[in-house]
Amino acid sequence: MTAQERVDHILPALKAEYPDSDCTLEERDPWKLLVQVRLAAQCTDERVNKVTPALFERFPTAADMAGAQFTEVEEYIHSCGFYRGKAKDIVLTAQRLTEVYGGIVPDSMDALLTLPGVGRKSANLILGDVYHQSGAVVVDTHCIRLTNRMGIIDNIKEPAKIEPILRALLPPEESNDFCHRLVLHGRAVCDARKPLCEKCCCAAFCRTMNP
Repeated sequence: MTAQERVDHILPALKAEYPDSDCTLEERDPWKLLVQVRLAAQCTDERVNKVTPALFERFPTAADMAGAQFTEVEEYIHSCGFYRGKAKDIVLTAQRLTEVYGGIVPDSMDALLTLPGVGRKSANLILGDVYHQSGAVVVDTHCIRLTNRMGIIDNIKEPAKIEPILRALLPPEESNDFCHRLVLHGRAVCDARKPLCEKCCCAAFCRTMNP
């Protein structure tokens, strides 16, 4: 089975299994989601969702955050890990948004990548979830693991190499939701250590079960 054939079967299987494909970070305001995405690096979405209400009550907009002291932000996000680097990135991003973009999160990849701490994964999530641009591909750890395990990707671990491959294989209008469904499936069934292949909706099309 080719990679394209696997995608053509796996995509509808995941769609049926996980019809609600929303990002598990709760915020949908562009600025707040951007902050949550930064905090979610090497931290669970569940933890980020618990931490950010107090942070956003104190700093509800990019303009408010732009004047913050790193140390104060660190107090709010300490439990998310790597809090010093994250606090610095968030404040500097707020300053750039305020000074360059009028406080508005930009809607282009090139512009988003100029923001401190924002890489292609974060930028694609913003473009897909906030601006609903087709072709957004969020390559996170779940995406890397599942696409390689299933045989959609052939032993490639670098996100920058996986992204264009998936973009070529996936219908543009489905790509963002597909990546979110991989996250849901990776948490519920296709675990890193012990995948539950007997319960997997994609077993018939997965390279692990069908080399």
